[in-house]
Amino acid sequence: MGLKIITDSTADLLESWALKNDVQIMGLTVQLDNVTYETVGPDRLTSEFLLEKMAAGGKPTTSQVNAGQFETVFRQAAENGEDVLYIAFSSVLSGTYQSSLIARDIVREEYPEAVIDIVDTLAAAGGEGYLVMLAAKARAEGQSLQDIKALIADVAPRLRTFFLVDNLYHLMRGGRLSKTSALVGSLANIKPLLWLDASGRLVPLAKLRGRKKGMREMIKQATADLGHDTAVVAYANDDKAAQSLKEQLLEYEDIKQVIILPLGPVISTHVGPNTLAVFTIAKNAR
Repeated sequence: MGLKIITDSTADLLESWALKNDVQIMGLTVQLDNVTYETVGPDRLTSEFLLEKMAAGGKPTTSQVNAGQFETVFRQAAENGEDVLYIAFSSVLSGTYQSSLIARDIVREEYPEAVIDIVDTLAAAGGEGYLVMLAAKARAEGQSLQDIKALIADVAPRLRTFFLVDNLYHLMRGGRLSKTSALVGSLANIKPLLWLDASGRLVPLAKLRGRKKGMREMIKQATADLGHDTAVVAYANDDKAAQSLKEQLLEYEDIKQVIILPLGPVISTHVGPNTLAVFTIAKNAR
């Protein structure tokens, strides 16, 4: 009996990595100009194409993975005698987690002994992705499902997530932020810094004048209370800034490794072009 690890396309993991590490990615979809695009597979939407459309005025929206898609995957695993661990996008930011719960209940009616564990990470993007990386590494080392769940339960509440965005228009448009909170995004040269709080909600943290000052403040916040030697940097169409963040983070003695991941199309839809993000693990829970 094997262990099947599943996540979704909001984890922003490269499909080549997922294939190599035997992780299945469930794809949310993006709707743009009356066309529905997949975010997983050979014909998947690329962030580059999406961001170009957004810069030209495009207003994409996203849709969750539905219960039927999860049901198909969970049933196949049950038929194959595989245990399942689904590491999910934050339930606060998407209904995808709820879809997976519905599917699990349906499959368990047919296969009562099926082991289908679902973890609400309250995380997104590179933070969610890094939890999946840790889970895959633990499985490769021979750790049990219970051990891996305990690992995620320990790390996830200590995960720090920070987003530096050009403006808050896209987050407001997608319903992830109120109009009142988004007003600051219209101010000239003000770069909003946001973070995911303990409840998994995206909350404005600071208003910085200028991108460089915003990057410095994001690093300051991300390196406070460090409890792990790995950081993740994510970016939307600004790889040079991502490299700069990596170099600055590696100046900290407690950080030994920085992983860079481009923001995928689902997350990019909500945060917009030129977004930067940093994910670290603290000593203490949020």
